[in-house]
Amino acid sequence: KAEPFTQKQMELVTTFADQAVIAIENTRLLSELRQRTDDLSEALEQQTVTADVLKVISRSAFDLQIVLDTLTESAAKLCEADMAGIVRPKDGEHYWATSHNFPLAFMDYVKTRPILRDRGSVAGRALLERRVVHIADVVADPDFTFSEAQKRGGYRTVLAIPLLREGNPIGVIVLTRTAVRPFTDKQIEVLTTFADQAVIAIENVRLFDEVQARTAELSESLDQQTATAEILQTINESPGDLTPVFDTMVESAMRLCQADYGHVYSYDGKLLHLVAAHGDPGYVNWIKDSGPRTPERSLTFTRILEGEPLVHLADISKDVSYRTGNQRAKTIVDQFGIHTLLTVPLRKEETLLGGFVLYRLEAKSFSDKQISLVQNFAAQAVIAMENARLLNELRQRTSDLSESLQQQTATADVLKVISRSTFDLQLVLETLTESAASLCEADMAAIIRQKDDAYYWAASYGLTPEVGDALKTVRLGRERGSTVGRVLIEGKTIHIPDTLADPDYTYLDEQKKVGFRTTLGVPLLREGTPIGIALLMRKTVRPFNENQIDLVETFADQAVIAIENVRLFDEVQARTAELAYALQQQTAT
Repeated sequence: KAEPFTQKQMELVTTFADQAVIAIENTRLLSELRQRTDDLSEALEQQTVTADVLKVISRSAFDLQIVLDTLTESAAKLCEADMAGIVRPKDGEHYWATSHNFPLAFMDYVKTRPILRDRGSVAGRALLERRVVHIADVVADPDFTFSEAQKRGGYRTVLAIPLLREGNPIGVIVLTRTAVRPFTDKQIEVLTTFADQAVIAIENVRLFDEVQARTAELSESLDQQTATAEILQTINESPGDLTPVFDTMVESAMRLCQADYGHVYSYDGKLLHLVAAHGDPGYVNWIKDSGPRTPERSLTFTRILEGEPLVHLADISKDVSYRTGNQRAKTIVDQFGIHTLLTVPLRKEETLLGGFVLYRLEAKSFSDKQISLVQNFAAQAVIAMENARLLNELRQRTSDLSESLQQQTATADVLKVISRSTFDLQLVLETLTESAASLCEADMAAIIRQKDDAYYWAASYGLTPEVGDALKTVRLGRERGSTVGRVLIEGKTIHIPDTLADPDYTYLDEQKKVGFRTTLGVPLLREGTPIGIALLMRKTVRPFNENQIDLVETFADQAVIAIENVRLFDEVQARTAELAYALQQQTAT
């Protein structure tokens, strides 16, 4: 009925309205609070997971697999994915690097199949387009052709986010769900953050690996330079002596190349001679006891001589030499347990000078860097050998020049004596004897001269006065029992390295009295007839060399000249005396 509400009723309704407003506002605030709480809870969960991931990254900064596995599992948990994985480049292609909850049948299928940069797979599409790819249902996608993998994995919804470094993909994070249930924008955003963290982790490892590799290269280079410096220092400290040089080279090569045995041969064109060897004492003694050998008796040098630049056997037991029963190969493998061998020749142009050999007990090939290092050592060895040869030639040349100068000086001194003492034959003979003994490193020397029908000691050096006086009375004749007698018989130089070992030598009383073993007798020839003998003696068995024999023969010629000068002078004196006497007689008449 038309009856107005009372004032009290209107106040009541107003109160109800105020209460309704409060209720509505409370509901709104409660909803907002719940939403805010959910947001904060989700954010906290994301932050917690992110913090956990960052902890793993910081603790395993250089173990990429652990970081990637953690990222994969965390991404799956945060985004409510049933399965997850990361695709990474390998050998120019992309393969699955991690897997979380994917069936074994799926992983068996994809682990050897590269992910192509095309639209046929979700990961391939992300690599191709370099952007996030989200497919609500791959079965309904007309471009999806990765069907066998999808059947094995049993997924329907797929999310793929590329890992971009400077705009280029270095991998893909892939999340899947078995039901058709698209990922939310927030989940995609979280996964994008994870992708950035994955890139940072991968970059950290890459940079660390680069630093490690560079450090290793620098360390290896330093080791090689140090070894080279040591070798050069050894060469400088041991000029002409190759043994310490090769010892240093072998030790350095074994250390730097992780070899268990090593040795160096020199090659004289016929035989291989061991210069240095290091390793187990049994091996070292065996290789030393083997002595010089022909290339045919070695394991690798026939191949080197046939033109192979080097011989590298990863496993000797599988080489044809071992299979065909080569004794050296059998000994190396069966007795010493050696399997890997490297032989690098020492060559000067086309000439083989020797070889550098390294062995390993383990069947493990030497790396290209290690082979290059040994080749560098081989080149240094050739330089050292050439330097030693040149130095020895220089020393020999210097020695020859010095010896020649010494001989010329001695000859000049003798000629001076001859010219100044033309008529004092005894002085000339004594000078010749002493000079010959000194220059030829003889302990004793003598000149024997003819007197009547026999020969006697006319001058001596290095003998005691008693022995010298006693020998002057000994009559020497033409007989093979003494050096002098043999010279008189044959009319040529006679060299007896050891008088006690000579079956024809019977001049034993005098030999015992004087104490000589090696003798050299040179005839003093006038018109092919011996008028005396120059005799040199050594107390030890030490033969005279060709230069010394030549020098004594020169002194013998000078002695003949001196004797002839005196003879001619005596004849002139006698003829002059005769003429003076005849003239005196004529004048008196």
